[in-house]
Amino acid sequence: MRRGGGLAMQVTTPLSDALTRYLDLTTEQMKLTAENMANVDTPGYKTKGFDFGQEFLKQMSSTDTAGPAEAQAQTVDGLVARPDGNNVSMDREGVQLAKAQLQFKLGVQLLKNEYSSVMSAIHAEAK
Repeated sequence: MRRGGGLAMQVTTPLSDALTRYLDLTTEQMKLTAENMANVDTPGYKTKGFDFGQEFLKQMSSTDTAGPAEAQAQTVDGLVARPDGNNVSMDREGVQLAKAQLQFKLGVQLLKNEYSSVMSAIHAEAK
């Protein structure tokens, strides 16, 4: 990609790559939570979710360089179903959403810190 007559350089580190996967997975969690909330009144709908920690470990141990795979969502067990068969709990989903938002904010802050460190190292080399 060209910008201002020069070539733009993409700088990544192992930590920034890990944080990118973390943020992608957190985004998947938010999308899944939103899907569950949107289907709160759908008869027979079953809550979907995934174990964030387990999925993150799987992502980090993956050697796939094409990017992170989507999390393997499953039906969440142990939830009480209403007479129409739907088992979405808005309380549970609200907690899931708040947790995902906090994880996302943390990931963004850590990524900013990592890029700040990289930029400091680049500017130190230039002096």
